[in-house]
Amino acid sequence: MLRFGIACSLASSALFAGLYFYATLLVPLDGKEIFAWRMLLTLPFLTMLMVVGNESRYITALFARIKKEPWLLVGLCASSALLGSQQWLFLWAPINQRGMDLSLGYFMLPLTLLLVGQIFYRERLSLLQTIATVSAALGVLHQLYFVGHFSWLSLFVAAGFPLYFAARKKLRTDNLGGLWFDMLLTFPVAAYFIFKDADMGAAFQRAPGLYVLVPLLGMLTAAAFMTYILASRKLPFSLFGLLGYVEPVLIVFVALAIGERIKPDEMMTYIPIWTAVGLLVVDGALHVRRQFFGSPA
Repeated sequence: MLRFGIACSLASSALFAGLYFYATLLVPLDGKEIFAWRMLLTLPFLTMLMVVGNESRYITALFARIKKEPWLLVGLCASSALLGSQQWLFLWAPINQRGMDLSLGYFMLPLTLLLVGQIFYRERLSLLQTIATVSAALGVLHQLYFVGHFSWLSLFVAAGFPLYFAARKKLRTDNLGGLWFDMLLTFPVAAYFIFKDADMGAAFQRAPGLYVLVPLLGMLTAAAFMTYILASRKLPFSLFGLLGYVEPVLIVFVALAIGERIKPDEMMTYIPIWTAVGLLVVDGALHVRRQFFGSPA
């Protein structure tokens, strides 16, 4: 079970980092238009994956809950808004050269998830996880000292996702059915953004490749979300949060590949965080080893 959760987390990180680069291929669409197409097309692909994976029962169960508890729709709308705003920023950042701010928010995110796991769920860390946490915290503190503040984008990512996960746990929608409803409730907003834009057809005419790239965006996003939610269900909250460091490291590489640069003084932010990622890889390998061979004598 743990091995499957780790595999899902790594697959999700790779897919989301790939989507970060993928957004740069969708020019002349802007961040809002890419967000709209992503939300609009992810739902049918996610539905298909859930049916194939025998996960559609969660949708049926949630519909039944809404009939008995109509107030649940208010909570679902809030959950959907939290997710939608994060997904819009994820696609807005690479187009507007804000990849480093975004990646720093994702670097801070596992620390905030770790605090949630420690404070609210009383989860305990292994020795390597503790060292990784301290190492990552040093990197974040250096950034705070070097820059003097965090950008609103970094803070929004670091605080928004823990709030999203906490809301889903409180609503008891922390499964693929909850994600499906979050997507469903963004559907009208996404459709509005697309159909109110009179120049949308012209964008596709200028870049015919969008007819293939845009549907593929929905397919990749559905796969990324599905593996992410599966990982969140199979892993302890703290380990799930710490494995989240893999994604921002990959995003940094993508940001560098599309022309952004790390300033020399910022290296002391990233080196401790990359060290933390390496320690987590070792810790994950040890978890898998213990599953196969048992605890060492």
